[in-house]
Amino acid sequence: MTSIDLGRVGIWQGVLDQQPSARVRELVAEIEAMGWPSLWLPESTGRDAFVSSGVMLGATSTLKVATGIAQIHARDAVTMANAYRTIHEAYDGRFVLGIGVSHAPMIEGVRNQPYVKPFTLMKDYVAAMKAAPFTAVGADELPPFVLAALGPKMLRLAAGETAGAHPYFVPPEHTALARDTMGPDAYLAPEQMVILDPDASSARSLARKEMARYLALPNYANNLRRLGWSEDDLAGPSDRLVDAIIAWGGEDEVRARVQAHLDAGADHVCVQHLVEDRRNPPVAEWRRLADSLLSL
Repeated sequence: MTSIDLGRVGIWQGVLDQQPSARVRELVAEIEAMGWPSLWLPESTGRDAFVSSGVMLGATSTLKVATGIAQIHARDAVTMANAYRTIHEAYDGRFVLGIGVSHAPMIEGVRNQPYVKPFTLMKDYVAAMKAAPFTAVGADELPPFVLAALGPKMLRLAAGETAGAHPYFVPPEHTALARDTMGPDAYLAPEQMVILDPDASSARSLARKEMARYLALPNYANNLRRLGWSEDDLAGPSDRLVDAIIAWGGEDEVRARVQAHLDAGADHVCVQHLVEDRRNPPVAEWRRLADSLLSL
């Protein structure tokens, strides 16, 4: 088994970019005080993932920070590998790198770069990371890292060439498939969206707003098609698909969904509580979830 240890359950969040850095420091210290062992952050059109990770790690003493994910089109392989070594050494191994190919609209539309043969690109990129020279103080070998992976080819690459996979926007059925595909030893850390709201109407309304962004991206839509979801399910999305992707209700419903991922073979589940307004981080909900989930 890989040496990565982020705890059984952590937080995945995409809201802290909407806070000044001084407030981010306060919030991550509060998250650490709640008992959360780890915190995931994305990289898209907001803050740089490595810089943000350094801010968060510098404001905490035990919290581990992971990127979900750092975009490979944003850095060449040597820069990615050596930035990882740098921050990993600076914060005593509390940083875990997750990398991914992102999505065509983000790479072609925002970065103005070609999005061609993403699997081949990732395979070559991982090899180049491993071969990257490093002449500073830090790990002789590249510390363990994970790939954003959904389909079987990327999952097998994650298992064979890295520590494992960080699937996003997936139900527990995908976690079981990923475990079968990668074998027993690869690290598997799926993300799970949740809403602490027992009202079906309001919970599904928020869920659909969030899901619309992801269902417009071919990588996510195609992954759901592979799992057997119909075009009608994706177009709605249907209540059945909403409920499969996003766990809503009370603490018991969320806990059951996280347990389902663990039972399906996940080593770690990172829980993302959705919000209507990203400027208002769900601090109270993170506290409620800590009380419910950290005993798993």
